[in-house]
Parts: sequence; structure tokens; C-alpha cells
Amino acid sequence: MSPKPQSLRDHFLISMPHMHDLHFAQTVTYICDHSEYGAMGIVINRAIDLRLDDLLKHLSLERSIQVRDNRQVYAGGPVQGERGFVLHRSPPGGSVPWLATYQVTDDVCLTTSIDILEAIASGSGPADALIALGYAGWGAGQLEREISENAWLSCPANLDIMFRIPADERLQAAASTLGINLDLLTAQAGHA
Repeated sequence: MSPKPQSLRDHFLISMPHMHDLHFAQTVTYICDHSEYGAMGIVINRAIDLRLDDLLKHLSLERSIQVRDNRQVYAGGPVQGERGFVLHRSPPGGSVPWLATYQVTDDVCLTTSIDILEAIASGSGPADALIALGYAGWGAGQLEREISENAWLSCPANLDIMFRIPADERLQAAASTLGINLDLLTAQAGHA
């Protein structure tokens, strides 16, 4: 019997420089769930040309809300690109007021209901939140295979990197937690 693979939940996946998949080249992905059935995550460093007020207009909600926090929207991954996800810090006291929230860890939640978008826009939502359209998904064994093929590095997630560092600096900041400068790695895939 083979040992159970280690879960990468609450880890960053850092794409290697030789990754040519346009969906994931030069990305850092926060893993929300990982089990023997597969993995799910949100790319956290791909800002798109869309802000929260644009998203609210698309959902026909802009008239009912005075937008005080018009934050950036991200491309969370290639799966269900029309579906919204909000990664955010858990509320103080642990009570989650939004309808569809998955507790990733004690510190991080993933919410998919519109009420959190309304709360963020009005300024009453979580200060540390990342709004994404779409997600990254892997079938059973797929992520483990890609890691063994040197497509990804992984490291424990860092909430300051996810929520406080500018999006264009998150990839290198995540790699730096491993003591790696991605600019010094070759873009050629290979095995020693």
C-alpha cells in the first residue's frame, strides 16, 4: 500500500519558468482543497481588466450599492471563468456572515455568494479579500503527476503575499519563501 500523498491545501503552487501552458505560466495559485479526488485553487497574481463595479454592473447590482471599495478582479483559473470566487481572511470571532462560504483553514475562507461582493463594495466586507473569476482544477492524481514532472514548486501559503503584496510581485515573493529566485532558473525542462 502506497503512503497517502500530503495535502497541499493552504499552499502556494508556483509555476516553473519552463511552463508553457498559457493558463498557468508565471502564476502562483492558492490551493483551497486537495485530496485523493483532485485539487482546486485560485490563481492569485493574474489581474484582469475588470474591477468590482464592472462585475456588479454585469450582475445588475450596481444601482443598489454605492461602491466604496472598487477593487481589482483576478483570473482565478481556466475552469468556470464566469463563476465568481472570493478568497478572504476569516472574520474575527469565526462567525461567517455570507451564504456560501467554505472554511479552507482557520484563517482563510472561500466564498461564492453574491452577498460578499455587495459587502466588499459597500466597504463592510473583509479588508483582506481577493475576487476572482474561474478557478484552477486538477483531477485525481493530476497535480501530483505535474509536480513530479517539475511543473510546479509548492510552499506553505503566506497571507501577506496573498493579500498585501502587489499582484505583479506575488510570484517572486512566494518563490523567495523557498529561497529561490525564479529569474535564475532555466526555462528549459529536464531531469538530472
